[in-house]
Amino acid sequence: MEVSAVGSLWDGVVELTKAAQEKGSDPVVWAMHISSNLNSAGESLPSAEFADVLVSYICWENNVPIMWKFLEKAFTFKIAPPLLVLALLSVRVIPCRHFQPGAYRLYMELLKRQAFELKYQLKLPTYLKVMKSIDAVLHLSQIFDLSQREPGVLVVEFVFSIVWQLLDASLEDEGLLELIPEKNSKWEMIYRELDQYRHGNYDVDIKKTEKFERMQNANTLLAIEMIGQFLQDKTCSRLLYLARKNLPKHWLSLVQRLKLLADHSLVLRNSRTLSPEALLELTSDTTIILSRECKTSSQQRFHKATAFEYLSSPASLCHGSTHSALWIPLDLVLEDAMDGYQVSATSAIEIIISLVKTLRAINGTSWHDTFLGLWLAALRLVQRERDPIEGPMPHLDTRLCMLLCIMPLVVSSLIEEEERIPTDETENGPTDQWKEKVPGKCRNDLVSSLQSLGDYQSLLAPPQSIAAAANQAAAKAMLFLSGITIGSAYFECLNMTEMPIECSGNLRHLLVESCIARNLLDMSAYLWPGYVNGHIDQMPQCVPTQIPGWSSFMNGAPLSPAMIHALISNPASSLAELEKIFEIATRGSEEDKISAANILCGASLIRGWNVQEHTVHFIIRLLSPPAPVENTEGNSHLIDYAPILNVLVVGIAPVDCVQILSLHGLVPQLVCSLMPICEVFGSFVPNISWTLTSGEEISAHAVFSNAFILLLKLWRFNHPPIEHGVGDVPTVGSQLTPEYLLLVRNSHLVSAGNIHKDQNRRRLSEIASLSSPNSVFVDSFPKLKVWYRQHQACIASTLSGLVKGTPFHQIVEGLLNMMFKKIKKGSQASVTSGSSSSSGAANEDASMRPKLPAWDILEAVPFVVDAVLTACAHGRLSPRELATGLKDLADFLPASLATIVSYFSAEVTRGVWKSYQIRKILAATGVDVPSLASGGSSPAALPLPLAAFVSLTITYKIDKASERFLNLAGPALESLAAGCPWPCMPIVASLWTQKAKRWSDFLIFSASRTVFLHNKDAVVQLLKSCFSATLGTNISLISPHGGVGALLGHGFKSHFCGGICPVAPGILYLRAYRSIRDIVFLTEEIVSLIMQSVREIVCGGVPMDGLEKLRATKDGVKYGQVSLAASMTRVKLAAALGASLVWLSGGLILVQLLIKETLPSWFISVHRSEQDKCDGMVAMLGGYALAYFAVLCGAFAWGVDSSSSASKRRPKILGIHMEFLASALDGKISLGCDSATWRAYVLGFVSLMVGCTPNWVLEVDVQVLKRLSNGLRQMNEEELALALLSVGGAGTMGSAAELIIDNYM
Repeated sequence: MEVSAVGSLWDGVVELTKAAQEKGSDPVVWAMHISSNLNSAGESLPSAEFADVLVSYICWENNVPIMWKFLEKAFTFKIAPPLLVLALLSVRVIPCRHFQPGAYRLYMELLKRQAFELKYQLKLPTYLKVMKSIDAVLHLSQIFDLSQREPGVLVVEFVFSIVWQLLDASLEDEGLLELIPEKNSKWEMIYRELDQYRHGNYDVDIKKTEKFERMQNANTLLAIEMIGQFLQDKTCSRLLYLARKNLPKHWLSLVQRLKLLADHSLVLRNSRTLSPEALLELTSDTTIILSRECKTSSQQRFHKATAFEYLSSPASLCHGSTHSALWIPLDLVLEDAMDGYQVSATSAIEIIISLVKTLRAINGTSWHDTFLGLWLAALRLVQRERDPIEGPMPHLDTRLCMLLCIMPLVVSSLIEEEERIPTDETENGPTDQWKEKVPGKCRNDLVSSLQSLGDYQSLLAPPQSIAAAANQAAAKAMLFLSGITIGSAYFECLNMTEMPIECSGNLRHLLVESCIARNLLDMSAYLWPGYVNGHIDQMPQCVPTQIPGWSSFMNGAPLSPAMIHALISNPASSLAELEKIFEIATRGSEEDKISAANILCGASLIRGWNVQEHTVHFIIRLLSPPAPVENTEGNSHLIDYAPILNVLVVGIAPVDCVQILSLHGLVPQLVCSLMPICEVFGSFVPNISWTLTSGEEISAHAVFSNAFILLLKLWRFNHPPIEHGVGDVPTVGSQLTPEYLLLVRNSHLVSAGNIHKDQNRRRLSEIASLSSPNSVFVDSFPKLKVWYRQHQACIASTLSGLVKGTPFHQIVEGLLNMMFKKIKKGSQASVTSGSSSSSGAANEDASMRPKLPAWDILEAVPFVVDAVLTACAHGRLSPRELATGLKDLADFLPASLATIVSYFSAEVTRGVWKSYQIRKILAATGVDVPSLASGGSSPAALPLPLAAFVSLTITYKIDKASERFLNLAGPALESLAAGCPWPCMPIVASLWTQKAKRWSDFLIFSASRTVFLHNKDAVVQLLKSCFSATLGTNISLISPHGGVGALLGHGFKSHFCGGICPVAPGILYLRAYRSIRDIVFLTEEIVSLIMQSVREIVCGGVPMDGLEKLRATKDGVKYGQVSLAASMTRVKLAAALGASLVWLSGGLILVQLLIKETLPSWFISVHRSEQDKCDGMVAMLGGYALAYFAVLCGAFAWGVDSSSSASKRRPKILGIHMEFLASALDGKISLGCDSATWRAYVLGFVSLMVGCTPNWVLEVDVQVLKRLSNGLRQMNEEELALALLSVGGAGTMGSAAELIIDNYM
């Protein structure tokens, strides 16, 4: 048979085929003739055009058995591409299956034989053309809407589409398709375009016989079993996993259809090979997820060795063993938040949530263990300082806030996020792949974690100050169990001694009450075994009548003095109580408003753990009273609120209150509320005053000073410019500026429309919008801005610009006259302000103080202080007069203390003043000057500004009235002294110890930690101590077992021996690192310490014969597995400690420096190796340690997902590091480190990214991922290479598909 010379090539093919069909020719002979003729015509084989011609010929006029045999031989002789033929048949046969059941059966038989032979397709010379043709036939580009059109992507979409068509056909066959929202098949549009529903109707007259119906049912069953086969096949299941990852919306639709089929299909129930449960199991995460199955031997070793043995034993918590080791980063973060010298712009809730997500993702802990870890870390925090030392620092109340308020809010947010139904299919991104979401499981795990706390009685013992509250919580549960229903009024008057049996409560009782208040638990918690012991048969004989308390207040009792005292002393128990107080504060009489403000700042703020988030909310709102609707002339409306604003500002000024507001994330909003108060009252001439209910009289200066001093405590205002960033040197304090804090606050407004996912952000946004609905900037406050610019200039350079005779000069002169009015006439002492002098012989009335706005006075203070210091230095002013004058200035305008602080800090930092003998300047204080010189022969010396500042601070009384001023001056004094040459700080501490003997422990500690600020070697030694203490590599006086107990100890005082004992190295570091100005060197030191720790762990912890066994085994784990696992646990612990220290010390900037520069430099550098038997194991575990360290650092700084603002910086830095890895694997970069270390680092880093932070992979350049994958394949790590591509998004899906097909077929 020859192809006719007349007509086209394809007409000839049709004629030849028709003739062979009519003659019943051998299909082999037909195929040989077709192949020969197509080759002669120059057609590339297999031919896409031929496939289309042949399928069109068969459907439907030539739908006879011999043609299906011809079709099969076309595959054998590689004339037609099988995948394209299957695509063409699917859109023709499936819609006509009811009329052509035989064709449908033959199509599925072809599918069974050809669809799983994908590797062959990749080898075809026409592979690209064939896949484009399939795309055109099935409209894959339009249906799946992916921009990537690589052949591998089209293969995934082809397999996905075939499964979906079979599924829709099966649902329709059983009448189930109408149950889906769309009511029809996703592919119906294509079928209709081809007009396939009309074809085959020539058989419409054929009655549906019983045989015909049996054939249809058999086809439906075969189609369903084919779906199962696709999901079970080693290659196709992995291709479908790629569809699941990159086409989540479509995958969800498919799974919903499969569930519908599994629930309602009668045909499926008759299958002997596939059950409904098995079908659903094939689509579950545990079955189809690629990264869990694809692990090479090296990965298996890594994951097996790096898994913590999670031992929940009380001993492990007391001594910091394996269990608590998991949460060392959390312990460090919690303890760091207790540093009263600096507040945070970010809510502790947000920080802890991000940290928990990171630790849970990387360590793979369950919700039960996660919640238990949170509770135990917070309990350790409280127990660490249950008997704190005295001093201007946060005390027990801040720690209790963390345990009993912040932690329940963290848990509430985590549960809300876990239980939330996604608003769209893409919400549960790749980070959720390791989680198996079971409805209610998260809450059940919360319950079990709280029940487990009963095993840790030593951690649950309440501090003495809250023992009564704990006992009352236990009594409440006991009364409930006894069936005695009593109201809150009973509890307000109930004395525990009146209970018929002893009610001994602990911290778990308070924690459970906090969880009940937030609807995390209900009262069924009282029924837990062992929660309370005992039973009460009768109600205690205590009848509440009209005793003042919250209950009687809610029943209408007025705010009498006794009532006010009761409400201030006892915390509110419900939101309704606080709302009523807030209503009085906004709408009551002036006297009641002040009382309500006092109540809010009382026990409800400090110890109202069940409602604390609402208390701080109301306080912040009261600090921003709304402006009246009417346009008012003259003064700001804030002037009318002076009394209540002053009460609020003074009420929240204590260290614990400020720290509690910081934990709740309200520092940015507090700054925004205080700035207008400062702007208005600082501009107001103090010609009127207000009288408080206590009888105290306040002026505009007092309101301004209290607000201004509180405002300045919210950022490190007194630190020199170097701490705000110079060049490329990262700093710690760079974010705590007014501009930054306002930007954070404004971001709460901007995110208001997109915060439904986050409970904490929703709360912050509500507070921000209710307080001030518009964005606020420093430019909104011109007076404050002028002072701020002057302040910055003052700490950066010496003073200039005072011109004689100007109004400003007159202000300076007036202040000097006021300060030294007591100097007798004729005295030689005089003070010059630069061009003239003032003395006590001033003509003005000495009793008159300048009636000037506070801002004008503050602007003059630096020049005043400069003048008096100069006069003292030149002997024109005695030290005693200097101290007295400065105190008079501070008493006149307390806010001037802030400017005095900044001026003194600048003068000492700039080194303008030489050391000065301080005996005279401190003589007026009654304090003896210590002698720290060798032999005690020389008196100690301080720079004059520091000596003057010490003398000023010592004049303040140690009482509540002076507390807010000392809270500002204290940290500034310590910072100032610490920055001066040694031994300035010990001198200052010894002077202050004489003033405040009960602060001696605190002052000694403050002096001792400054050792690390003057010597980098001391910092390095301190870091070494942190590592050795945590790992237990040396005997510690604090805890010989290592872990958290040794790292953080028991705070500042020993409970076992009198006086001060050695302070844990972790505490010392956390209280010293913020003052280390050059922190860049820390990254290199910590990397070195991690590697040193690995060597000590391996060489000191694994017997030599064990190491030989490890080398002798094929997988390195079989023999000596316990030793390797134990060593790896400690290695991970060292890496986690290192990552925590890097993150805390320098935040985002230091982490980025580590990943961008330090680690690449370390791998490139040549390292001297100590030759010993454990060298190989040290190299391998060292690489894994660095991988774990690097990923943890990045996760701490950026998060594992994209919810934080810091995550926006991740793609750039991560991209640079991944480029480094790829280039090194490509051979473009020469490495100096051990090859085993490098291999372990690459495998560990990539494995952790793939398994724990897959969102990161999506942010890496596709080409870099492909290069990395190629490098991994060269290392014989095909499975890891595939896993990397599989989570790389649509951009790597094609490469992943081709790698799957190449590896598994």
